Amino acid sequence: MLTTRDVFRFWIPLCATWLMMGAEGPVLTSIIARLADPTLNLAAYGVAIAVGMLIESPVIHLLSTTVALARDKHSLEELQKYTLKVNVLVTVGMVVVVMPPFYNLMAISILRLPADIATPMHWALIGMIPFPAAVGFRRSIQGVLIRYGHTRLVAMGTIVRFAAMAGSALLLVLTNSLPGALIGTLGLSSGVVAEAFTTRFMARKVIATMHNEPLAGVPTRQPLTQRDIFRFHLPLAMTSLISFAVMPMLTIFMNRAPLPIMSLAVLPVVDSLVFLFRSFGFSYQEVGIALMGEKRENEAVIRRVGWYIAAGTTALLAVLTFTPLLDHVYRHMYGLTEELAAFAVLPTQLLIVLPTVAVMYSVQRSILITSRRNVAVTMSTVTEVVSVAVVMACLVTLTSWSGAVAAAAAMSIGRLLANAYLTREVRALKSSPSA
Repeated sequence: MLTTRDVFRFWIPLCATWLMMGAEGPVLTSIIARLADPTLNLAAYGVAIAVGMLIESPVIHLLSTTVALARDKHSLEELQKYTLKVNVLVTVGMVVVVMPPFYNLMAISILRLPADIATPMHWALIGMIPFPAAVGFRRSIQGVLIRYGHTRLVAMGTIVRFAAMAGSALLLVLTNSLPGALIGTLGLSSGVVAEAFTTRFMARKVIATMHNEPLAGVPTRQPLTQRDIFRFHLPLAMTSLISFAVMPMLTIFMNRAPLPIMSLAVLPVVDSLVFLFRSFGFSYQEVGIALMGEKRENEAVIRRVGWYIAAGTTALLAVLTFTPLLDHVYRHMYGLTEELAAFAVLPTQLLIVLPTVAVMYSVQRSILITSRRNVAVTMSTVTEVVSVAVVMACLVTLTSWSGAVAAAAAMSIGRLLANAYLTREVRALKSSPSA
């Protein structure tokens, strides 16, 4: 019988992993904020990350796919072949998007970025070329580790990533010649490449065990095929693709709202701070997938722990957001100017609901994914993106709000509506005869 303590012990290393990944944003943006032309480079870095993540999106749910489908030697080999195909796809995408004709079409014609942001952003995207494939390889191996209960090894790999990211970024600062946006993305790429190799090395014994015997407690099914993996992964990949389209979309809207450059500079900083608190919830999805049980017999305890996490993280963010601590964090930790720090307060406050929503997302998605209802997960993301677009369009057209404030409001409303959709789908699943 799964207990609350069992869930916490399984989750804590994964939470530490996501926290360290979440800390990358504050570390890198604080470095960029202390270099030359901080406002322009923060804006360029933020947009480059948004575009890079959009291209990277198909690899994100390789983790959930591996956790759900890896069970023996054959399934692992098929998953590795599939991962290689996806990695080639996203790497080609990164190379194509940095080619001048395609880049100019995207940055100037579509995103309509000012030239003084478009140029450092181009270099920043070049620095991200190895990033998606390294993430895809690493997440597929992490899925094996999580499936076999070795969540501590996942956290150890992320420690290596964080150290490599911070160390490489600081070394690049010493060159005193590279733009801050490029230093930021080169730091990210160095970190994930180091983590990918480290994770594969640590997983060697686990993979050898899979080659010798199937995962205990997992029912035997028909041999896994590439088509099976594709059918399972495609809705999840579309979920990530649609979700990561939000930030480039917000960039387009913010360029049409008041104070566009300040908004573009501040939003990645605000997002990185709130992401730290959301990461507690993001890390919980794989916990649900791994521990839910074939007949969802552990759902109650997983939900209970989820509510504990949601209450704690939301309370911590509220204490930070609605006290003078926030100004201290933005000015002294992130290195923002007094003007940018004050500008960032309201967008941060508008995102206060996101830590709770992140936990609810993870619990409900894990229920749907383990029940093979992945299309519902995709449709929840469609609901979110459409809602964000509609709300953002209304705010930009009908109000004089700055782009950052409008974007924060749209993000919160979109996530709440998407969560409402997930809630309805989970209830429908439970009431169905096959549930």
